[in-house]
Amino acid sequence: MITIDFLHKIFLEQGSISTDTRKIISKSIYFALKGENFDGNKYIDEAIEKGASYVVYDNHNYHKEDPRYLYVEDVLETLQQLALYHRRYCKTKIIGITGTNGKTTTKELIASVLKKNYRTIATEGNLNNHIGVPLTLLKIKKEDEIAIIEMGANHPKEIEFLCSITEPDYGIITNVGKAHLEGFGSFEMIQKTKAELYHSVVSRGGEIFIHHEDTLLNNLLPKGAKTIHYSTTGNSDADTYITEENDHSILIRVKAKFEKGYLYILTNLVGSYNCANIAAAICIGRHFHVEPLLIKEAIDKYVPTNMRSQYTRRKYNDLIVDTYNANPSSMKEALLNFDKLKHPQKIIILGDMLELGDVSEKEHQLVIDKLQEMNIQTYFLVGDIFSKIAPSEHTFINTESLIAYLKDQEIKNSLVLIKGSRGIGLEKILYLF
Repeated sequence: MITIDFLHKIFLEQGSISTDTRKIISKSIYFALKGENFDGNKYIDEAIEKGASYVVYDNHNYHKEDPRYLYVEDVLETLQQLALYHRRYCKTKIIGITGTNGKTTTKELIASVLKKNYRTIATEGNLNNHIGVPLTLLKIKKEDEIAIIEMGANHPKEIEFLCSITEPDYGIITNVGKAHLEGFGSFEMIQKTKAELYHSVVSRGGEIFIHHEDTLLNNLLPKGAKTIHYSTTGNSDADTYITEENDHSILIRVKAKFEKGYLYILTNLVGSYNCANIAAAICIGRHFHVEPLLIKEAIDKYVPTNMRSQYTRRKYNDLIVDTYNANPSSMKEALLNFDKLKHPQKIIILGDMLELGDVSEKEHQLVIDKLQEMNIQTYFLVGDIFSKIAPSEHTFINTESLIAYLKDQEIKNSLVLIKGSRGIGLEKILYLF
């Protein structure tokens, strides 16, 4: 029987994990994971041929007298147990982060700030599920001081499980909104699932960073929670507070309060909804004693590159690109912010919001109602749901149909908001501007 202790010793010798034979890392341990459409057990010989030092597999019909072939009952469970073992071995302080919107941007802002003082590691991209989280934990080195682990969920109890292998010392929920309703079943279940992070941190005597003005988040706090507050109103008793300097520019500029006075920070982010994310990063930086000027520098220089609240200036137009994800709460915030921006010619391009279940058509109609309130002269809607409830000459069944239409249009000197769920693929239209 292969024990986790034995496997961890091998892992420390090899230093890396592989899960895809197309990207084998030399002298790694290959974990033969299974999915709906693949079985990693089929590729264990290939993994060895390509340079893996060991393979971990769970096909009980396969046996080979070779010490490099390590049989276990369940490869995924073994990977997760190894990650927990390694997390405890490293003793790195862990900040767990989840939320409906903003968790990736907040994670990256926090990492930018903490890297000024500490050896810091953070979740790469969106590796925030039952496979991505253990893989991130296994990238922690003994000398790493802080790890920021992003946790995503689209079903109940997922955050609870991710916390069980992460054991976070600190926790932050960016917000709770309507997303993945198809998997959760109700907004109440979304709240309960996100709050599992708070309960995990409190059970270990950790501390929670929380948005002072977010009543919903404050109501989710367990009894006895140790809290560190950040604020976006500038007139609270929170540990950290900032105010937005609203000059109607596209990029956010904030005024942050520190012990010795105020600092102005010009970010590369768009949208007032990002103010809470910025405040969180400042708050966490202060808690870990990062100097104010270093905090300012880190946030000043952070540039989003992940199609989340990303501002780009093209030859003929200015674009706000937010095509990685969309749900009712993020869509509402994006439209409210866009409505405030001053520009003589504004265009909105929206894609369907996916995974909303039974309330999908209702939530899409609310988006259309908001567009009509805004009195935007030009907007385009893309996707099956928008096409069903709002058929018009400016509604398109898919992104390819929109591209065919826009190729015959001349769009110049415009500020364009492009937002939709990742599955709609609106990033394909960027070259047209």
